[in-house]
Amino acid sequence: MKKLILASTLVFGLATVWADAALAAVHTVTLSVPSMYCEVCPITVRKALEKVPGVSKVNVSFEKKEAVVTFDDAKTSTKALEDATFEAGYESTVRGEKAK
Repeated sequence: MKKLILASTLVFGLATVWADAALAAVHTVTLSVPSMYCEVCPITVRKALEKVPGVSKVNVSFEKKEAVVTFDDAKTSTKALEDATFEAGYESTVRGEKAK
């Protein structure tokens, strides 16, 4: 009986882990960062975004004044990305969304 309970618990635990993994998704968003004013600004923005847990790729363009960020939505959110740039001294918004 104990083996049956242990086996059921193990199967349920694995199913839960698989379900959580299936719900997580990798997203790519473009952040508008209009306050970048020099060639060094994108480096600061990139470093700030790379520190956010779940971020896997960051590409910052000074010319376009934007950052393209790929992240795991189970580990972070667009709000956390915006907060990271704000804390580094650069307000940002997700492209296509209104400023708050």
